[in-house]
Amino acid sequence: MAGGIGARFWPMSRASRPKQFIDILGTGQTLIQQTYARFARICPPENIYVVTNEQYRQLVLEQIPGIDNHQVLGEPIARNTAPCIAYACFKIAQRNKHANIIVAPSDHLILKEDNFHQVILKGLEATHHHEILLTLGIRPSRPDTGYGYIQYDEATPGAFSSHIAKVKTFTEKPQLEIAQSFLESGDFLWNSGIFIWNLKSIMHAFRKYLPEVYDVFHEGIHAYNTNSEAEFIARAYAVIKGISIDYGILEKAKNVFVMAADFGWSDLGTWGSLYTNLPKDAHANTIGGKHTLLYDTTDSIIKVPDQKLVVVQGLQGFIVVEEQDALLICKREDEQKLRQIVEDIRNKKGEQYL
Repeated sequence: MAGGIGARFWPMSRASRPKQFIDILGTGQTLIQQTYARFARICPPENIYVVTNEQYRQLVLEQIPGIDNHQVLGEPIARNTAPCIAYACFKIAQRNKHANIIVAPSDHLILKEDNFHQVILKGLEATHHHEILLTLGIRPSRPDTGYGYIQYDEATPGAFSSHIAKVKTFTEKPQLEIAQSFLESGDFLWNSGIFIWNLKSIMHAFRKYLPEVYDVFHEGIHAYNTNSEAEFIARAYAVIKGISIDYGILEKAKNVFVMAADFGWSDLGTWGSLYTNLPKDAHANTIGGKHTLLYDTTDSIIKVPDQKLVVVQGLQGFIVVEEQDALLICKREDEQKLRQIVEDIRNKKGEQYL
């Protein structure tokens, strides 16, 4: 899934080039390139599909030379994750009605790739033999209010393995006090947003819990993988409503399970999560920019153009980012306000800054 605009990474992430198409980590690869390479080790490259906004199709093809045009599914309008997943599943069904499917965002950080591969293979084994909807959960290390949480049942009857348990509840981005109680209870995991299921299971779930989504995409059963696909998808997205897979299916279905995993995961959803995963100097600053001088500054992330001399004095726990025609100076503790800031920019200053 590569259609998001990464609003919480403004001003680096822009509508014309969102964060998945940027080398945010300074590794020489963009996030989507890293994700593609990761999954190319798990399944044949021809079985990898990228669902993105149609305006990013060319970016995908440029950044992933090995992918064919028919493997890039262009959405004419953003409609959240349920339509995105339904579109991909119907298209895959035309090739293989017995497919085992992994759904993953294109912009996550995975530090322990070998562990990740082992977890994915265990999940695929479970979904191959059982009609379950499996999500990957991460052991929380702090009461983070930016993540969704999954509560699981430790006494899952007939569990498929010691790592897979039945899901009890989903909670989306709780308040700090609630997140702290989740951490202390010991039976909550972060929701990684990575899912595994077989085609039969997810199609059944769409029919039962999101029939309005299922029916729209089912109408195009003869259009997928043909010259008529783009025309049908344009009509479908014009009428379909946006809804997340979590709210539309996973919070309602009775066969949802979670696998606890440890593979060095971060969703890289905010400047704070990037700060956590970048090297720091002796004063806990992470610095991007070749000509940056810091004085009496600690616990901050500074990311500025290489060609500009930037002097920062007296900041503690700040985000300072300059990109193109915009400069952000924000307290790290207030980074969750960035979505509202971006919306205010849209309303007061116009789309040209986004």
